[in-house]
Amino acid sequence: MLAKALTGGPRYYAWVALLTLLALAGAATYTHQYHVGLGLTGMGRDVSWGIYIGQFTFLVGVAASAVMLVIPFYLHDYKTFGKVVVFGEILAVASVTMCILFIMADMGMPRRVLNVMLHPRPNSILFWDATVLTGYFTLNLLIASVSLYYQARGDHHPKWLNPFIYLSIPWAISIHTVTAFLYAGLPGRHYWLTAIMAPRFLASAFAAGPAFLLLCLLMVQRFSRFDPGDKAIRTLAKIITYAMVTNLFFLVLEVFTAFYSQIPGHMTPFAYLFAGIDGHNLLVPFMRLSVVLGVVSVVLLVPSRTRNNPTALVVACVCLFFSLMLEKGFGLIVAGFVPNPLERVVEYWPTGPELTIVAGIWSIGLLVLTLGFKIAIAVREHEMAVQPQPQPQGA
Repeated sequence: MLAKALTGGPRYYAWVALLTLLALAGAATYTHQYHVGLGLTGMGRDVSWGIYIGQFTFLVGVAASAVMLVIPFYLHDYKTFGKVVVFGEILAVASVTMCILFIMADMGMPRRVLNVMLHPRPNSILFWDATVLTGYFTLNLLIASVSLYYQARGDHHPKWLNPFIYLSIPWAISIHTVTAFLYAGLPGRHYWLTAIMAPRFLASAFAAGPAFLLLCLLMVQRFSRFDPGDKAIRTLAKIITYAMVTNLFFLVLEVFTAFYSQIPGHMTPFAYLFAGIDGHNLLVPFMRLSVVLGVVSVVLLVPSRTRNNPTALVVACVCLFFSLMLEKGFGLIVAGFVPNPLERVVEYWPTGPELTIVAGIWSIGLLVLTLGFKIAIAVREHEMAVQPQPQPQGA
């Protein structure tokens, strides 16, 4: 099956070449960071987590979203998702790959990651986060590869795979729940110290992940002979709609609790993100843009007339994806460090090398996704070719 990922047209090779070049640029920049240290990033004593951990947090949600296809198809026999569930599992593999790479980039000294395995501490949230991430990666890689192998042979997946499929469902929930606990378990960070952090993470995950998958499926539909089916697309759109509305509702609850209680520690991060404090307003335009994009996506998704319109659906998914990337993949992390223990605002902005490494890691993830999708499409097109065509009446 791997040979199928190496064949394609000029546009396919150009896309793979572009991703490879960006990945190499990111790798070269990371090599420089490894030798120089994290001093070349925008992080420091006051803001010790930056865009690396922000992207990790966002992509954990994208990875967990595969469960929104697995549950309907495997537990409820929703056959509409039969042709696309493997694409969700491939997206999970690519997303977890990026998550691991972002953690490595943020560690500075990657060999320190081995301490989690060599000296495990069950009372550490980091230990459980590493455990659920590696486990979820292994599960989805196993399920996707075995399923594609048997589909290429024209067979159904073997029964011994079912326990791993069922195990992946609670595991998907766990990876983002444990990630939320990393933040909610820090009592000195008021912005993160909320019991609703895990539900917020899951709601945003089940919106952003399926939205990105839907955009990928629409591209697959356009540039290949594989058709995911209008019913599958519309069902995914409904899932995205409910999840995004829930996510915005949770955000409103957070804002109400912070400002109605008038607790400064909870109000200050919101004020910094959306209005600025004492001239410190570096993130204000991006957070306001995040809100605008989120509202636009909901306005387009809620009415069935616009949700079922292909152009409007694409616009809505793009707005939703970048809205959550800005809010969850950047603003959420930085705002947790505002103000610092001395009640001062220290702003953070990623440097050029940081952004290059981010682009490189995203390129690696998209390359894994592209190769995985290419194999899955080839298998699906082969199935279409060998299926008997319906005979016209009277033949």
